[in-house]
Amino acid sequence: MDSAVTLPPLNVPQLLRQHGLQPKKSLGQNFLYDPHILQRIVAAAEIPPQATVLEVGAGLGTLTRYLACAARRVVAVELDGRLIPLLREVLAGTDNVTLLQGDILTLDLTPWLADADPLLVVANIPYYITSALIRRLLEGTVRPQRLVLTVQREVAERICAAPGALSLLALSVQVYGQPRPVGRIPAGAFYPPPKVDSTILRVDLYPQPRLPAEDLPIFFRLAQAAFAQRRKTLRNALAAGLGWPPTQVETLLRQAEIDPRRRAETLSLEEWGRLLRAYHHMEG
Repeated sequence: MDSAVTLPPLNVPQLLRQHGLQPKKSLGQNFLYDPHILQRIVAAAEIPPQATVLEVGAGLGTLTRYLACAARRVVAVELDGRLIPLLREVLAGTDNVTLLQGDILTLDLTPWLADADPLLVVANIPYYITSALIRRLLEGTVRPQRLVLTVQREVAERICAAPGALSLLALSVQVYGQPRPVGRIPAGAFYPPPKVDSTILRVDLYPQPRLPAEDLPIFFRLAQAAFAQRRKTLRNALAAGLGWPPTQVETLLRQAEIDPRRRAETLSLEEWGRLLRAYHHMEG
């Protein structure tokens, strides 16, 4: 298996015309076709020969073909049923790709991934499912070793942000792993070209989340409440989100040694950990 292989490029507009298809804006369909970028994505994933790769959003199979050359096995998931016949045509003769049609947010992948060692995830994902997708991938029974995601540039910047500019999306990723940008993708590498450039984002997963796994549901409840009204202070945002009196929230924050006047984006993960411990103390 070879991650540096060069394949004949696919003519994406012609493929779509032959199958009578148009990209769906509602699904965020911008098909990546530049062979140099496709090779860079595979290189960024550092795929061991024995790896199983889960590809989310196989699209027209442009990246799937390269992944199949590098990995022992590829499980490619595509939501849009219209693309399945085209994908079968593009991937004909490739014997290590399992093609699944369905919604990654609800599909049970355990039968296909149970023996994956290691498991890597490669995905060209639309912005609107980024946070939900990452949580779905990282809270499953089969955890990947790393993710390599193609996301809009500003989304990558948000995910990699430091305390002071954190978002719920950034916390959703950073509690599980270390994100870093590893390459830029110009809009012209896609068909049709999006309005903004994209980034190849690599997330190396920690052996365990940075907060206790059993506390993550409470953590996300608190974080969602805090970020739901991010212009408000933590005292007022948490009071509104949790349905608690502001005085009770103030007591919680002071027990966690956090100034109630601060805002959610300024809290580090260590401070979120203190907030969780204070929450348990109050509840228990």
